[in-house]
Amino acid sequence: MKIAISAAGRDLTANLDPRFGRAQYFIIADPESMAFEVVENQQNLDLPQGAGIQAGMTVADQKVDVLITGHCGPKAFKVLQKAGVQVMTGAHGTVADVIAQFNDGQLQTATEADVEGHWV
Repeated sequence: MKIAISAAGRDLTANLDPRFGRAQYFIIADPESMAFEVVENQQNLDLPQGAGIQAGMTVADQKVDVLITGHCGPKAFKVLQKAGVQVMTGAHGTVADVIAQFNDGQLQTATEADVEGHWV
């Protein structure tokens, strides 16, 4: 299984970035082994609109099973849903904390976007 986590930094000690579309990085991790790689999201940070859609495509291209983030807007949610990526929102803490929360079953799958578009 592969999970993606929106992150403010490049390693497991980085804080989760609650803004999915405008997160600086995505940590792509194996929640069992804790092996991970970093995917930059720099190309989407300054887009006037569509950052969530583009970030959703970036994550979907990584062939992850689950995305864990703070918040996910409606357009990004649709992109991820169409790609078969399970979305979990409301997470907080470091990337390592979030992986532990996932492994312990503390995170819930989102059934819809939890913010309006253009959430900053």
